[in-house]
Amino acid sequence: MKAVAIVDTSIFCNVLDIPHMNDQRNQVMQEFAKFIQEDTSFLLPMAVIYETGNHIAQLKQGGNRRRFAELFTEEVRKAIHGEAPWQVMQLPNIDEVGEWLSNFPDQAMEGKGIADLSIIKEWEKMVRKTPRCRIFIWSLDRHLKGYDHSPGV
Repeated sequence: MKAVAIVDTSIFCNVLDIPHMNDQRNQVMQEFAKFIQEDTSFLLPMAVIYETGNHIAQLKQGGNRRRFAELFTEEVRKAIHGEAPWQVMQLPNIDEVGEWLSNFPDQAMEGKGIADLSIIKEWEKMVRKTPRCRIFIWSLDRHLKGYDHSPGV
């Protein structure tokens, strides 16, 4: 069965080996290799790009900020051009953002930010579009790990 992983910020930061955000890198890289071997497709939501860029900009050392900003830029550009293991997901339309905002107050009460909510909504959209594929959010965050749709056999 074909699988599609929606990559969360916690995973992308570990893959990029960003200081102070890479404490589970060995585990993530082992899973990454396994998923690649299984021909899993990887999708990179815009929220993950924004959040990862923000984390890089907040690194304490300027040399690290530059180095990781350049690595990040290179990886996202590769994704845009189909040269990376992941693809950048499309920007949401205004109606989708409106739906996210309608759901946000309840989600905020559960401790989920707007970026996490947008990732969940992208997962829901992918499940509707490709119900015969396994669609999951690949994350280290407890509140995102459970989003895993596997079609019935």
